[in-house]
Amino acid sequence: MIIQPRVRGFICLTSHPEGTAQNVKEQIEYVKSKGEIKDGPKKVLVIGASTGFGLASRITAAFGSQAATIGVFFEKPAAPGKPGTAGWYNSAAFEKEAQAAGLYAKSINGDAFSDEIKAQTIALIKEELGQVDLVVYSLASPRRTHPKTGVAHASVLKPIAQPFTDKTVDFHSGVVSDISIQPIENEDDIEHTVAVMGGEDWKFWIEDLKAAGVLAEGVKTVAYSYIGPELTYPIYRNGTIGRAKDNLEATVPVLNDLLSDLGGVSYVSVNKALVTQSSSAIPVVPLYISLLYKVMKEKGIHEGTIEQMQRLFAERLYNNADLQLDAQGRIRVDDLEMRADVQAEVAALWTQITTENLAELSDIEGYRDEFFHLFGFNFDAVNYEAESDELVQVPSIQA
Repeated sequence: MIIQPRVRGFICLTSHPEGTAQNVKEQIEYVKSKGEIKDGPKKVLVIGASTGFGLASRITAAFGSQAATIGVFFEKPAAPGKPGTAGWYNSAAFEKEAQAAGLYAKSINGDAFSDEIKAQTIALIKEELGQVDLVVYSLASPRRTHPKTGVAHASVLKPIAQPFTDKTVDFHSGVVSDISIQPIENEDDIEHTVAVMGGEDWKFWIEDLKAAGVLAEGVKTVAYSYIGPELTYPIYRNGTIGRAKDNLEATVPVLNDLLSDLGGVSYVSVNKALVTQSSSAIPVVPLYISLLYKVMKEKGIHEGTIEQMQRLFAERLYNNADLQLDAQGRIRVDDLEMRADVQAEVAALWTQITTENLAELSDIEGYRDEFFHLFGFNFDAVNYEAESDELVQVPSIQA
């Protein structure tokens, strides 16, 4: 079939197998170009491995450290005449590239919040790897069915104390407008969001992995967070999502206690604002990212997901590097984004931005390109007029 992008709001309903494969290949080539990550991980579990930071983490571990990787994700395979999700195609492309390079790579598709998928993952580790020395937790889901209570939780994106009004952009049309978001009506919104996006499931994973004996001596585990600039605080860091991130970060000392007898350690890495399926859904953030990209590209310090993860692994987590923890004990690879000169220039542009000057003052075209890259579109090396075989399988989980 010929596959073209079909967009509804911040979601692209189609994805392109050759385009996603190109995306994966370009990320692999970047990691290889940076050379070996000294003393890097060798057996890695990535929970949430199919897109964004999780995919980039898996690529970095495999092609930067020659690591064996197991990836867990929840994606939809293709059906005749209906493309699979981008994450499905990403994972298929990654496995094929890893196998061609002689690297172990297997995947599990299912609800990572469930006890069933945890048990399947542990069984695979026991059978084929024995133990893992790095666990990356990079789940991004809007809902979670709690494995112990059966309660279905759905996260919400809301301010907490008062309504929030600021600029936003429809990145498809380029229209800049004001948006107002009402605050939560009760504490349930916070509790549900924390249940989905907080640290409880990360803790459940580490507890189960340790109890099964599949965590190696000196194991490391890392989860990802975001802080961002003050202009996004009301909707992000001081909103319902921020409460979930607070909970995630508060899980670190709990896990450190749990891992202490193994000489293990846990971290939260605060990463840069990037175009992801999740960030595209947050009002204000696409406009901020468009301005941020322009400023950082002009300064020559822009990074995408793969650059962020390669730097995290090579300069913070491994190679006897300085972790450069902040006062709260977090790794900060958002350091370039949060540089005073970068934030001052973004803030100045924010006061000026309108629909009329959007193309001049921001990198809205770069934002759109990155958005479509997530789904395998807008790559020069791919012929989108040619027919594609949508029925791509992930080698390790073929039906």
